[in-house]
Amino acid sequence: MSMIRYEPWSLFDQLRRELETTMGGRSSEDSSIATSDWVPAVDIKETDDSFIIKADIPGVNPEDIEVNMDNGLLTIKGERETEKHEEKDDYKRVERSYGSFYRRFSLPDTANPDQVVAESDHGVLKVTIGKQQRHQPRKIEVTH
Repeated sequence: MSMIRYEPWSLFDQLRRELETTMGGRSSEDSSIATSDWVPAVDIKETDDSFIIKADIPGVNPEDIEVNMDNGLLTIKGERETEKHEEKDDYKRVERSYGSFYRRFSLPDTANPDQVVAESDHGVLKVTIGKQQRHQPRKIEVTH
């Protein structure tokens, strides 16, 4: 019995890529899914002084994760190496995804590109982006 990787969304992804190519849509650089073999799940949270993005990327070495911020876009990319699965290992099902991943997030103008910290802990990448200080309106007294 040969192993077949279960990918329930692969036909939809293929159709979307073909439609984008045919219709002259976005390039693959603009699409986080089109350039990925798999897409990690993320949580995004806003606090009073920062934005926090947590991504589930178990099995990825922190040294293999690249985090960039440029022009208000935060990019997270990396790769999870494929394990060797041989017929003799008695695998009945293989569902875990392997290969490269790529996610992009548009951040608001209040995000401070100089205050970005990324840390990995037990397969969860946490990226904290500080907020810029808001300019407080100042009342100007009119003299006469």
